Amino acid sequence: MANSLALTRLQEEHRQFRKDHPHGFFARPFDEDGKRNYFKWFCGIPGKKGTEWEGGTYHLILEFSDDYPTKPPVCKFDPPLFHPNIFPSGTVCLSLLDPSKDWKPSVTIKSILFAIQELLASPNLDDPAQAEPYKMMKESPEEYRKTVREMVRKSFIRH
Repeated sequence: MANSLALTRLQEEHRQFRKDHPHGFFARPFDEDGKRNYFKWFCGIPGKKGTEWEGGTYHLILEFSDDYPTKPPVCKFDPPLFHPNIFPSGTVCLSLLDPSKDWKPSVTIKSILFAIQELLASPNLDDPAQAEPYKMMKESPEEYRKTVREMVRKSFIRH
């Protein structure tokens, strides 16, 4: 049975997000067989204005354990993104999501989404998760930005 603290917290986060969510973002629990699964969320993060990610909305799955909020969710882009801090599987590498680093139970879903949007715009080259974009960003930042802009243009522009 699901941890009632985790479920209560996730239900409250859902209420708060529906009441006051930032423009362009979305976050909602999955519907499975007509029931909300508060432990798995479908989210969208808009590309930050003025960056190579602008113009796209990037889909993310958040999976919470019964130990939430003591433990952070697993955050995974679907489809995976070409980014130094996104594993080839789509999983986000971010200190805020690491319980041994910056995770705190007070971190909200909204703050996770903002942090990931910022990470897309400003990669952390000290903590790479994917070799090809890391190498390209380090050796040829303009080529990396061009590659991302092309990917955004082809795949992630809302129609």
